Amino acid sequence: MFETLLTETQGPIGRLTLNREDKLNPLSALTLAEIAAAARWFDEQREVKVVIVGGAGRAFSAGADLSTFSGPPEGSVRDAAEVGRQMADALERMRAVSIAEIRGWCIGGGLVLAAACDLRVASEDARFSIPEVDLGIPLAWGGIPRLVREIGPALTKELVLTCRPFDAAEAKAAGFLNRVVPAADLKSEVESLAVLLAQKASHTLFSTKQHVNAVTDQMLGTMRSWSDADGLVTALGDEECNEARRAYLKKRAQR
Repeated sequence: MFETLLTETQGPIGRLTLNREDKLNPLSALTLAEIAAAARWFDEQREVKVVIVGGAGRAFSAGADLSTFSGPPEGSVRDAAEVGRQMADALERMRAVSIAEIRGWCIGGGLVLAAACDLRVASEDARFSIPEVDLGIPLAWGGIPRLVREIGPALTKELVLTCRPFDAAEAKAAGFLNRVVPAADLKSEVESLAVLLAQKASHTLFSTKQHVNAVTDQMLGTMRSWSDADGLVTALGDEECNEARRAYLKKRAQR
């Protein structure tokens, strides 16, 4: 059904798996569009109550596909930024309750993808990073309001501005994660949570999700993120931002 994703359903439980494990599941424009389409597809599967969102292999997601930044700032890059926002919105508005199953690295846009899920469970060895500022670009895709919603403004500023990596224990303490479990138990723990939720009556399950989302949207509406794409395009045309990005990519290539 999709080029970069796997989707499946087993009764009331579905799975959406990023399926480019050789590249640590990067989020290309195609992948972003496919995630949004998959969310709409799950809405058509009326028996599905819970969708587990994860990445194939040893990482959740390496974030935005860095090849996106090799082209001109107009056109495709802005479109990719807009598709990223649409992806997060579609996943968040999906009828079913979503659970992010996070192992290994969850970087940048991958963290936005996880933030768009309703619940998040990570392995003890999961690692998180938001390197956008070091790349000379702002965090886009509605990432800022979602992080403020989950961990508060002060910590959002620190993690986004410093770009420092942080581990699962810190993410749990900050309120970003619901549970942290041993790596060997991650799949079974997430599946047990999905089964527990799937046993609930559909109306109360979905209405509770919608109620919480309505309250938080009034507090920190993500609709203001419509301008994220323009901020990204501006950064790609700024020479100081470009120099920061070149330095970051050079340092990364030398590792």
